[in-house]
Amino acid sequence: MNTTLRIVLAFAVLLLAGCTTVGPRADASAWRDARQLVLVTTADWDATTGTLRTFVRDDGDAWREQGEAAPVSIGRSGSAWGIGLHAAQAGGPIKREGDGRAPAGVFAIGQAFGYAAQGGTALPYAQMQASSWCMDVVASPLYNRIVDARQVGDAAVQGSSEPMRLDLHNDGDQRYRSGFVIEHNPDARRGAGSCIFAHLWKAPGAPTAGCTAMADATMQRLYGWLRPDSKPVFVLLPTAEYDRLQAVWHLPSPSL
Repeated sequence: MNTTLRIVLAFAVLLLAGCTTVGPRADASAWRDARQLVLVTTADWDATTGTLRTFVRDDGDAWREQGEAAPVSIGRSGSAWGIGLHAAQAGGPIKREGDGRAPAGVFAIGQAFGYAAQGGTALPYAQMQASSWCMDVVASPLYNRIVDARQVGDAAVQGSSEPMRLDLHNDGDQRYRSGFVIEHNPDARRGAGSCIFAHLWKAPGAPTAGCTAMADATMQRLYGWLRPDSKPVFVLLPTAEYDRLQAVWHLPSPSL
Protein backbone atom coordinates (compact mmCIF):
# COMPACT_ATOMS: atom_id res chain seq x y z
CA MET A 1 0.00 0.00 0.00
CA ASN A 2 1.49 3.33 -1.03
CA THR A 3 1.75 6.33 1.28
CA THR A 4 -1.05 8.29 -0.42
CA LEU A 5 -3.52 5.42 -0.05
CA ARG A 6 -2.59 5.00 3.62
CA ILE A 7 -3.32 8.69 4.25
CA VAL A 8 -6.68 8.50 2.44
CA LEU A 9 -7.73 5.40 4.41
CA ALA A 10 -6.63 6.92 7.71
CA PHE A 11 -8.62 10.08 6.97
CA ALA A 12 -11.69 7.99 6.12
CA VAL A 13 -11.42 6.12 9.42
CA LEU A 14 -11.26 9.42 11.30
CA LEU A 15 -14.34 10.69 9.49
CA LEU A 16 -16.28 7.54 10.31
CA ALA A 17 -15.21 7.75 13.95
CA GLY A 18 -16.39 11.34 14.10
CA CYS A 19 -19.78 10.36 12.69
CA THR A 20 -20.33 7.55 15.18
CA THR A 21 -19.04 9.09 18.40
CA VAL A 22 -21.79 9.76 20.94
CA GLY A 23 -21.03 12.43 23.50
CA PRO A 24 -22.07 15.88 24.67
CA ARG A 25 -23.60 17.91 21.89
CA ALA A 26 -24.47 21.58 21.79
CA ASP A 27 -28.17 20.66 21.63
CA ALA A 28 -29.32 23.18 24.24
CA SER A 29 -31.44 24.78 21.50
CA ALA A 30 -34.09 22.23 22.50
CA TRP A 31 -34.64 24.20 25.71
CA ARG A 32 -33.33 27.61 24.69
CA ASP A 33 -36.75 29.18 25.37
CA ALA A 34 -36.87 27.86 28.94
CA ARG A 35 -36.97 30.61 31.56
CA GLN A 36 -37.39 28.33 34.57
CA LEU A 37 -35.29 25.30 35.45
CA VAL A 38 -35.67 22.72 38.21
CA LEU A 39 -32.29 21.10 38.85
CA VAL A 40 -31.67 17.88 40.78
CA THR A 41 -28.11 16.73 41.30
CA THR A 42 -27.00 13.47 42.91
CA ALA A 43 -23.66 12.16 44.10
CA ASP A 44 -23.41 9.41 41.43
CA TRP A 45 -25.48 7.02 39.31
CA ASP A 46 -26.37 4.83 42.29
CA ALA A 47 -27.31 7.59 44.75
CA THR A 48 -30.95 7.51 45.86
CA THR A 49 -31.06 11.06 47.24
CA GLY A 50 -30.14 14.46 45.84
CA THR A 51 -30.57 18.20 46.07
CA LEU A 52 -33.19 20.25 44.23
CA ARG A 53 -32.53 23.86 43.17
CA THR A 54 -34.57 26.26 41.05
CA PHE A 55 -33.29 28.82 38.54
CA VAL A 56 -34.70 31.61 36.37
CA ARG A 57 -33.37 33.69 33.51
CA ASP A 58 -34.49 36.50 31.25
CA ASP A 59 -33.84 36.75 27.52
CA GLY A 60 -30.11 36.49 26.92
CA ASP A 61 -29.33 36.38 30.62
CA ALA A 62 -27.48 33.74 32.59
CA TRP A 63 -29.36 31.47 34.95
CA ARG A 64 -29.69 32.77 38.49
CA GLU A 65 -30.77 30.73 41.48
CA GLN A 66 -34.13 31.53 43.05
CA GLY A 67 -35.35 30.03 46.29
CA GLU A 68 -33.66 27.67 48.70
CA ALA A 69 -32.18 24.27 47.94
CA ALA A 70 -34.17 21.28 49.20
CA PRO A 71 -33.52 17.56 49.66
CA VAL A 72 -35.21 15.02 47.39
CA SER A 73 -35.18 11.28 46.92
CA ILE A 74 -35.07 9.48 43.58
CA GLY A 75 -35.14 5.89 42.32
CA ARG A 76 -34.29 3.02 44.64
CA SER A 77 -31.52 2.01 42.19
CA GLY A 78 -30.32 5.56 41.50
CA SER A 79 -30.57 7.16 38.06
CA ALA A 80 -29.97 6.32 34.38
CA TRP A 81 -30.05 8.18 31.08
CA GLY A 82 -33.63 8.85 30.04
CA ILE A 83 -35.29 10.08 26.86
CA GLY A 84 -36.04 13.79 26.89
CA LEU A 85 -34.93 17.01 25.25
CA HIS A 86 -31.23 16.11 25.34
CA ALA A 87 -29.16 14.11 22.88
CA ALA A 88 -28.30 10.49 23.59
CA GLN A 89 -25.22 10.13 25.77
CA ALA A 90 -22.48 7.51 25.98
CA GLY A 91 -21.48 6.13 29.37
CA GLY A 92 -23.74 5.44 32.31
CA PRO A 93 -26.79 3.19 32.60
CA ILE A 94 -29.83 3.52 30.32
CA LYS A 95 -33.33 3.82 31.78
CA ARG A 96 -35.51 0.72 31.36
CA GLU A 97 -38.99 -0.15 32.55
CA GLY A 98 -38.98 -1.49 36.10
CA ASP A 99 -35.29 -0.85 36.79
CA GLY A 100 -35.95 1.42 39.78
CA ARG A 101 -33.87 4.25 38.31
CA ALA A 102 -34.91 7.88 37.83
CA PRO A 103 -34.31 9.18 34.30
CA ALA A 104 -31.35 11.55 33.96
CA GLY A 105 -31.21 14.35 31.41
CA VAL A 106 -33.31 17.38 30.49
CA PHE A 107 -37.09 17.03 30.33
CA ALA A 108 -40.14 19.19 29.72
CA ILE A 109 -42.51 19.59 32.66
CA GLY A 110 -46.03 18.40 31.95
CA GLN A 111 -49.34 18.67 33.74
CA ALA A 112 -49.79 18.78 37.48
CA PHE A 113 -52.10 16.29 39.18
CA GLY A 114 -53.46 15.52 42.60
CA TYR A 115 -56.35 14.48 44.76
CA ALA A 116 -57.97 17.91 45.18
CA ALA A 117 -60.37 19.49 42.71
CA GLN A 118 -58.07 22.51 42.39
CA GLY A 119 -54.29 22.35 42.39
CA GLY A 120 -53.31 25.90 43.31
CA THR A 121 -50.78 26.05 40.47
CA ALA A 122 -50.47 27.81 37.12
CA LEU A 123 -49.55 24.47 35.52
CA PRO A 124 -52.35 22.62 33.74
CA TYR A 125 -53.90 20.54 36.52
CA ALA A 126 -56.00 17.38 36.54
CA GLN A 127 -57.80 15.93 39.54
CA MET A 128 -57.19 12.21 39.73
CA GLN A 129 -60.07 9.80 40.27
CA ALA A 130 -60.35 6.26 41.58
CA SER A 131 -60.50 5.25 37.90
CA SER A 132 -57.28 7.11 36.93
CA TRP A 133 -54.26 4.97 36.03
CA CYS A 134 -50.84 5.55 34.51
CA MET A 135 -50.09 2.74 32.11
CA ASP A 136 -46.80 0.97 32.82
CA VAL A 137 -47.74 -2.13 30.81
CA VAL A 138 -45.14 -2.24 28.06
CA ALA A 139 -47.37 -3.98 25.50
CA SER A 140 -50.29 -1.61 26.01
CA PRO A 141 -51.12 0.94 23.28
CA LEU A 142 -51.69 3.35 26.20
CA TYR A 143 -48.15 2.87 27.55
CA ASN A 144 -46.80 5.90 29.47
CA ARG A 145 -50.17 7.70 29.48
CA ILE A 146 -52.47 8.68 32.34
CA VAL A 147 -55.93 7.40 31.43
CA ASP A 148 -59.39 7.08 32.99
CA ALA A 149 -60.82 3.57 33.01
CA ARG A 150 -64.30 5.07 32.64
CA GLN A 151 -63.23 6.32 29.22
CA VAL A 152 -60.88 3.59 27.94
CA GLY A 153 -62.56 0.65 29.66
CA ASP A 154 -61.54 -1.51 32.61
CA ALA A 155 -59.90 -4.08 30.33
CA ALA A 156 -57.55 -1.44 28.91
CA VAL A 157 -55.98 -0.72 32.31
CA GLN A 158 -55.57 -4.33 33.38
CA GLY A 159 -52.05 -5.07 34.59
CA SER A 160 -51.09 -1.47 35.44
CA SER A 161 -49.38 -1.04 38.80
CA GLU A 162 -49.85 2.76 38.84
CA PRO A 163 -53.20 3.86 40.27
CA MET A 164 -53.17 7.65 40.45
CA ARG A 165 -55.34 7.73 43.57
CA LEU A 166 -52.94 5.92 45.84
CA ASP A 167 -54.98 7.01 48.83
CA LEU A 168 -57.94 4.97 47.59
CA HIS A 169 -55.95 1.98 46.34
CA ASN A 170 -53.19 1.84 48.94
CA ASP A 171 -54.56 2.52 52.41
CA GLY A 172 -54.52 6.32 52.41
CA ASP A 173 -51.15 6.75 50.65
CA GLN A 174 -50.54 10.51 50.15
CA ARG A 175 -47.61 10.43 47.71
CA TYR A 176 -49.71 11.46 44.69
CA ARG A 177 -51.72 14.08 46.58
CA SER A 178 -49.64 16.68 44.70
CA GLY A 179 -47.31 16.11 41.78
CA PHE A 180 -46.49 16.84 38.17
CA VAL A 181 -45.40 14.87 35.14
CA ILE A 182 -41.72 14.77 34.15
CA GLU A 183 -41.95 14.15 30.41
CA HIS A 184 -39.55 11.24 30.09
CA ASN A 185 -40.07 9.04 27.03
CA PRO A 186 -42.73 11.31 25.48
CA ASP A 187 -43.00 9.11 22.38
CA ALA A 188 -43.73 6.07 24.57
CA ARG A 189 -40.93 3.84 23.31
CA ARG A 190 -41.80 0.43 24.63
CA GLY A 191 -39.75 -0.65 27.62
CA ALA A 192 -37.89 2.67 27.93
CA GLY A 193 -39.64 3.63 31.16
CA SER A 194 -43.01 5.14 32.03
CA CYS A 195 -44.98 7.16 34.55
CA ILE A 196 -42.19 9.44 35.77
CA PHE A 197 -43.39 12.12 38.16
CA ALA A 198 -42.32 14.60 40.77
CA HIS A 199 -44.46 13.80 43.81
CA LEU A 200 -44.52 13.82 47.61
CA TRP A 201 -42.25 11.45 49.46
CA LYS A 202 -43.49 8.69 51.73
CA ALA A 203 -40.90 9.69 54.31
CA PRO A 204 -37.81 11.94 54.17
CA GLY A 205 -35.21 10.24 51.99
CA ALA A 206 -37.41 7.25 51.13
CA PRO A 207 -36.51 6.14 47.58
CA THR A 208 -39.01 5.74 44.77
CA ALA A 209 -39.59 3.42 41.84
CA GLY A 210 -38.04 6.03 39.51
CA CYS A 211 -39.73 9.33 40.31
CA THR A 212 -38.38 12.34 42.22
CA ALA A 213 -39.99 12.73 45.64
CA MET A 214 -39.93 15.66 48.05
CA ALA A 215 -41.48 17.27 51.09
CA ASP A 216 -44.91 18.85 50.80
CA ALA A 217 -43.44 22.33 51.40
CA THR A 218 -41.04 21.87 48.47
CA MET A 219 -43.83 20.72 46.17
CA GLN A 220 -46.05 23.62 47.18
CA ARG A 221 -43.23 26.06 46.42
CA LEU A 222 -42.85 24.51 42.96
CA TYR A 223 -46.61 24.64 42.44
CA GLY A 224 -46.63 28.35 43.17
CA TRP A 225 -43.43 29.06 41.23
CA LEU A 226 -43.74 27.15 37.93
CA ARG A 227 -45.27 29.03 35.00
CA PRO A 228 -46.15 27.31 31.70
CA ASP A 229 -45.33 30.46 29.72
CA SER A 230 -41.77 30.23 31.09
CA LYS A 231 -41.43 26.79 29.40
CA PRO A 232 -39.89 25.19 32.50
CA VAL A 233 -37.58 22.20 32.26
CA PHE A 234 -36.56 19.53 34.76
CA VAL A 235 -32.90 18.48 34.86
CA LEU A 236 -31.55 15.50 36.80
CA LEU A 237 -27.86 14.58 36.63
CA PRO A 238 -25.18 12.97 38.78
CA THR A 239 -22.61 15.59 39.74
CA ALA A 240 -19.87 14.27 37.44
CA GLU A 241 -22.21 14.35 34.44
CA TYR A 242 -23.38 17.82 35.38
CA ASP A 243 -19.80 19.05 35.48
CA ARG A 244 -19.16 17.47 32.07
CA LEU A 245 -22.25 18.89 30.40
CA GLN A 246 -22.91 22.18 32.18
CA ALA A 247 -21.16 24.45 29.69
CA VAL A 248 -22.22 22.73 26.45
CA TRP A 249 -25.83 22.42 27.63
CA HIS A 250 -25.86 26.00 28.91
CA LEU A 251 -27.00 24.94 32.36
CA PRO A 252 -26.63 27.02 35.53
CA SER A 253 -23.18 27.11 37.08
CA PRO A 254 -23.93 27.13 40.81
CA SER A 255 -21.59 25.96 43.54
CA LEU A 256 -22.90 22.40 43.78
